[in-house]
Amino acid sequence: MSIIVNVDVMLAKRKMSSQELAERIGITPANLSILKTGKAKAVRFSTLDAICRALDCQPGDVLEFREED
Repeated sequence: MSIIVNVDVMLAKRKMSSQELAERIGITPANLSILKTGKAKAVRFSTLDAICRALDCQPGDVLEFREED
C-alpha cells in the first residue's frame, strides 16, 4: 500500500504508549493496532482528528504517501 501510517513514530516522539493513546482517543487497543500496522482500509476524520489532538501533531505527521514500485 502506498499510504504509510507513522503513529508509532509519533508515539515514540511523545513518549506515549499505544494503550494511553487508545484511551485518550476512545478506540480499542486492537483497533489502534490495526491502524498502526497499516492493515486498516480506512480511517475516520474524527479518529484522525483525535490522534492529532492527543499527539499534538498534523495529519501529515501521521500519514505519509509513498509511490509503489
